[in-house]
Amino acid sequence: MSWLNFKKEEFACKHTGENNISHELIDKLQLLRNKVGFPIVINSGYRSKEHPIEAAKEKPGIHAEGLAVDVKVGGAEAYEVVGYALECGFTGIGVRQKGGYATRFIHLDIAKNSYDRPRPHIWSY
Repeated sequence: MSWLNFKKEEFACKHTGENNISHELIDKLQLLRNKVGFPIVINSGYRSKEHPIEAAKEKPGIHAEGLAVDVKVGGAEAYEVVGYALECGFTGIGVRQKGGYATRFIHLDIAKNSYDRPRPHIWSY
């Protein structure tokens, strides 16, 4: 699939610059973008294991596997993103819609089901 609305650089780790984002994930994001019809802003993409958020964890998370993004979205657009994300095959959806717009986001991932990471799964922050 062509990534008309995304550049791979958008997904680089903000701490180290590394970028091991999954092409399958970007394909699904492009499909989601096509469905919603509005820009999807990447808040956080790939995170290296040295990224402070990942380094603080006992085991690095899905972002460190290149299988997750957080997108900046709120209100009615967040509702659309969640609905279409299910259609597009995202397996993990985390929703933070508290506080001001700047702190709102939706986590989207394509992780596989495992004993310590049940999928499909949705949660709130």
